[in-house]
Formats: sequence, structure tokens, C-alpha cells
Amino acid sequence: MLKSKKNNIAEYILYLWQMEDYLRAFPEQAEATPELHDLNQMMHREGIAESGHLQLANNALNELEELHAQLLNEDALYRAAIIRLQPSLNLLKAKTDRPTMTDIEACFILLYQIMLLRLQKRDITPETAAVQQQATQLLQFLSKTYRDIDISK
Repeated sequence: MLKSKKNNIAEYILYLWQMEDYLRAFPEQAEATPELHDLNQMMHREGIAESGHLQLANNALNELEELHAQLLNEDALYRAAIIRLQPSLNLLKAKTDRPTMTDIEACFILLYQIMLLRLQKRDITPETAAVQQQATQLLQFLSKTYRDIDISK
């Protein structure tokens, strides 16, 4: 069953990214469940069968980007958290082919790459684990704020 965006938007995005990779690696599984079938069909319709992300994931990421911008202006603690994380995010961005990506997208890429390393049973450095914890806390806060705003509507 497709994860609910309302309950935890960060998990929702990571789940979609994982399902995209799964369907690319195992295309024969596209018919295993109705959900995989639907996601596979969306990927083909959107032209991302080889690479890229579903519009569902991109839209959710954009919603978090908007919330991020709002919180930067309104919440001093949030602003301090992103400032602490900035050097690590800048280093990560510099190592990609898209150094101008947003901070929030960089957080997701960091967490997704760490998840892949763990699935491969590879170690991560203590420094990377510390950055992971900061990025996780930031996305948890964004997700909770997103959920709370949605509930209050």
C-alpha cells in the first residue's frame, strides 16, 4: 500500500524513490502487486523509467521546500539547525552533478544514499552518522510541521 503523504511526507518521498529504484532493478516485478503496477505505469508515462523521480515525489519535495522557506523566515531554532547542517550539505552538493540543488533535496539524497549503503551492509563513518542524525532531525521536524499544518486546515 502506498504510504500516506499526510502521515510522514519525508518517509513518503523516500519510499517513492525506493520503489522507483526497485522497479528499475526488477522490472519483472512490476505486475507483482497493483501498487507496483500503478507506479510502473506512472514512471513510463512520465518518461522516468530509466532515471528521475515521479511527479508525486517531486510535488511532495516542492511542498517541503515551501515549508522550509517559510520556517527559515519564522523560526530561529529551525534556521540555526539548517545553518549547522550547511557545511555538510555544501560538501555533498559539491560532489554531485547538481551543485545548485536545494538544501532539502540534499538532505533527502544524503539519507537515501546512506540507506543504500546500509542495505549493502557497508559501514558509514562517525562523521557521516552525525550528519545523518542532523538531516533526519531536520526532516522529522519538517514532516511533523507539515502534518500539523495539514491537520489544522
